[in-house]
Amino acid sequence: MKLFKAGAAAAVAVVLSLTATACGGGSGSAGDGGTAGGGKDKIVIGIKFDQPGLGLKTPDGKFTGFDVDVATYVAKELGYQPDQIEFKQAVSAERENLISNGDVKLVVATYTINDKRKAKVDFAGPYFLAHQDLLVRADDTSITKAEDLNSKKLCSVTGSTSAQNIKNKLAPEADLQQLGGYSECLTGLENGSVDALTTDNSILAGFAAQEKNKGKFKLVGLKLSDEPYGIGLKKGDKELQTKVNAALKKMVEDGSWQKAVDANLGPAGYKAEPAPQITEGS
Repeated sequence: MKLFKAGAAAAVAVVLSLTATACGGGSGSAGDGGTAGGGKDKIVIGIKFDQPGLGLKTPDGKFTGFDVDVATYVAKELGYQPDQIEFKQAVSAERENLISNGDVKLVVATYTINDKRKAKVDFAGPYFLAHQDLLVRADDTSITKAEDLNSKKLCSVTGSTSAQNIKNKLAPEADLQQLGGYSECLTGLENGSVDALTTDNSILAGFAAQEKNKGKFKLVGLKLSDEPYGIGLKKGDKELQTKVNAALKKMVEDGSWQKAVDANLGPAGYKAEPAPQITEGS
């Protein structure tokens, strides 16, 4: 059967329109951090781009770190190979928005589970237990406890719970500076514009262990809080939560979890807590 040229052109236009929609992933089923049409062409996962040992984007465009390994393992259990994963930067202040808006399917980004966040998103896990600590210059002997931060300049990132924990409970007179990323705080610590950087000990250890930073900084060695890391996902998606929890359990049981810890955090001499019991969704 012959088609009129106008009809053929219209058909091509429709096909092109559908193709563009699928590739763009702008709305509908693509808005859940997956692929339009509900296929498994890719999964979008939010990670940190500036945390050595946990989530780091290298100059050649690759991604390394413990959270990256966890994300890759979980994605594989969900049916995605590494080349089907799209990593998206998830800065601390934007993690809930990325999930709620459907920009990502999961967030695996040193994401502490707490009640305030659980009002907006759900979690799977926890898959790691860190503790809040302080990083100071290697030659600084004036800071040995949190209370020593009173009248000193303390740095952390916008949206982090760590700085507020110290400001509200431990050192109310600390001069708190909240910047966009940990690397900015680290620069300030090195040049003396801030006196201490606070966040989870796992993150601090990653920075201190970098080749360019060896000998410059030290962990104070405090356990100022418990920070159970969870995998963030859209609120109410119980099916996905159950699948991710199952993947995390399997990762621990087959030894992959410990292998990832040793590979990414071991070089810093960091002693991780044992894998925590999964509590979310139970």
